[in-house]
Amino acid sequence: MPLIPLQIPKGAYRNGTDLMSQGRWRDVNLVRWHEDALRPIGGWRQRQSVDLSGTARSMIAWEDNSGNRLLAAGTHDALYAINAGGVTTDITPAGLTAGRVNAGINTGFGGGFYGYEEYGVARQDADTLQPATVWSLDNWGEYLLAMSPDDGKLYEWQLDTAVNAAQVSNAPTSCTGFMVTEERFVVCFGAGGDPRKVQWSDQEDNTTWTPAATNQAGDINIQTNGTILAGIRTRGQSLLLTTEDAHTMTYQGPPFVYGFERVGTSCGLVGAGAAVSVDNGVFWMGRRSFFVYSGGRVQDIPCEVGDYVFSDMNNDQRSKISAVVNSAWNEIWWFYPSSGSIECDRYVAYDYVENIWTTGNMDRTAGVDRGVFRQPLFIASGGVLYEHEVGYNYGSDTPFAETGPIAIGTGDNIMNVVELIPDEKTQGDVNAKFKTRYYPNAEEREYGPFTMSNPTSVRFQGRQVRMRVEGAEDADWRVGIMRLDARQGGRR
Repeated sequence: MPLIPLQIPKGAYRNGTDLMSQGRWRDVNLVRWHEDALRPIGGWRQRQSVDLSGTARSMIAWEDNSGNRLLAAGTHDALYAINAGGVTTDITPAGLTAGRVNAGINTGFGGGFYGYEEYGVARQDADTLQPATVWSLDNWGEYLLAMSPDDGKLYEWQLDTAVNAAQVSNAPTSCTGFMVTEERFVVCFGAGGDPRKVQWSDQEDNTTWTPAATNQAGDINIQTNGTILAGIRTRGQSLLLTTEDAHTMTYQGPPFVYGFERVGTSCGLVGAGAAVSVDNGVFWMGRRSFFVYSGGRVQDIPCEVGDYVFSDMNNDQRSKISAVVNSAWNEIWWFYPSSGSIECDRYVAYDYVENIWTTGNMDRTAGVDRGVFRQPLFIASGGVLYEHEVGYNYGSDTPFAETGPIAIGTGDNIMNVVELIPDEKTQGDVNAKFKTRYYPNAEEREYGPFTMSNPTSVRFQGRQVRMRVEGAEDADWRVGIMRLDARQGGRR
């Protein structure tokens, strides 16, 4: 009998029913695909435990003019600066209005009156959900600019650890966020409490905000049904993302300074921290889809795990979703709270070069890409800062990948599998398990784990089989195309 190759396409697929993932990887954790092989993601190690007043949901890394590396993090009621040596300084502005650790309305389990509505049915959309606090952070040269949407003021920290961040003179108040453009304008949105108002300073001067013939300060109300959640730099433009649509902001020079154009509808941002910019464009998560803008117009990104991710999400806490770039692997990670959690405990990652999706479990609330620091830095909900893509240690977790059902029998025939011919880089670092069924809804039987050898003796039978591979601790393993030695075993 010829060997049966298990040629499983790259990436996870978890949409629809179990059978729809036939012949694909379905359930994965802490793995990625690179150069056509399945492998573990890099591990992590603790850099330091940061004593925070709450949960960090925004982070930025930058260098000052002397080459000193700095990190800033914002919680619901405080702002912190951390130097490369791990020294943490509270630079919270005096009189800062505190925000929220969690979104403001409990519409999940335990909220409302017992028996008022049916279990599993969403509550009526009768209240305004107040989002968790997500700071806007950016650098202004070597200085830090920061804004909490619940406070609405623009602050600047000038690197002196003895002096806290201070309000920028003349800047608008009651804002929801800001960004610094490539042309060196500071742009506030939601300015003055108007959710559609965009207001920018004079070029290279963040204290001049009143338009005059001698400066380039200005403002405009964009035409949108939503409210502006975030602004982000991209190649040659800036992009404003609202709860409903996307608008470009392009520098034109005096007298109008900026031109605005709507480039996408029905593509609203799910939360203020859910968008990132890379060379390939701006990527963000919406309410039920993922989107990209790389010039021209916004495009939907087909997502092969979207059904699982959006069904698994705690929508009341979606404002906590945080997007982080992992540029060494051409990936964007979104950390989100699962349906059984109020804190970010899972991730969905997208390889934007190879168009591959993966998912997994991880407690992280914000992060920064490598560049200023040698490795990506992600922070957990408890305030522990980790260096990622270091070694292959994952705490108590184990990298694994499990397929959907794979048909090995034909018609009414069943197959007896006697050997596995592994395609593995480091023999012995991967274990395999197999789960078989005779019919789609029949009882599933599990065999293994089997430690890989060449060949590996196994004994199981069925019409369909799932394969699960698990990596050994602290091992840089690879898995390619496995093959099964199977013989026809009659009918059942």
